[in-house]
Amino acid sequence: MIPSTLSYTISVSTAIVALAYSINARKNSQARPYFTREYYPHMAPRNHKSVSKNRRNTPRAAQARPVGMRIIGGDFRGRKLRYGGDQRVRPMKDRVRESLFNLIGPAIEGKHAIDLFGGTGALGLEAISRGAVAATITEQHYPTAKILRENVATLQIEPLVETITADVFIWFRRGPKLPKTPWVVFCSPPYDFYVDRADDLLELIGGLMDAAPPQSIFAVESDTRFDFDRLPKAQEWDIRPYHPAVVGIYVKKEDR
Repeated sequence: MIPSTLSYTISVSTAIVALAYSINARKNSQARPYFTREYYPHMAPRNHKSVSKNRRNTPRAAQARPVGMRIIGGDFRGRKLRYGGDQRVRPMKDRVRESLFNLIGPAIEGKHAIDLFGGTGALGLEAISRGAVAATITEQHYPTAKILRENVATLQIEPLVETITADVFIWFRRGPKLPKTPWVVFCSPPYDFYVDRADDLLELIGGLMDAAPPQSIFAVESDTRFDFDRLPKAQEWDIRPYHPAVVGIYVKKEDR
């Protein structure tokens, strides 16, 4: 049997050792988290503050990766187009563009293309590749307009393309001179315009429809937020869904 004095001494010693071990373990846990990138890189906590700060300090153009674009059909089929990847530019997806031009078909031949929100010029240049005689392309964003002109120069069709760096709504209200040959008009703006600037878009589309020569074709691309019943002569539009896009096509009949 262990004497009571000895038992008490052992108990106190054990408690002191346990306390020292606990304090030491706490210091170590504060100095290094249990999950560290050195040993558990997939479980270590991220420094969200530093990541957000870095993103804020990184220019938007540097965050976006350039996306390859090309002309899908016609004389320039397969030719690449420059696109810097700027998030303010929303090129129509290749599958939607191909479907759109398949719907228009050979009716595009001999027409004058008008691309209202040109971006890199993919729609207007595709139209020329497929037989349009000329194109008028407007783009408000100066850096993108520069890329547009470079794409035109790469295809060596400068005499056929008029590039206009301007707000398309103001451009149209000033009464631009447009040819009497039938048009093919492309309206593919940022989708938010159909919410934030819906009245301006309807005025633009309606005004061009009134001014267009007979046999002109109109192609409007939106997302599902836009109600195509708001367009002039809504019952005469051919509406096709290409999720998340929706495309409407209208052909102006002969004047009676």
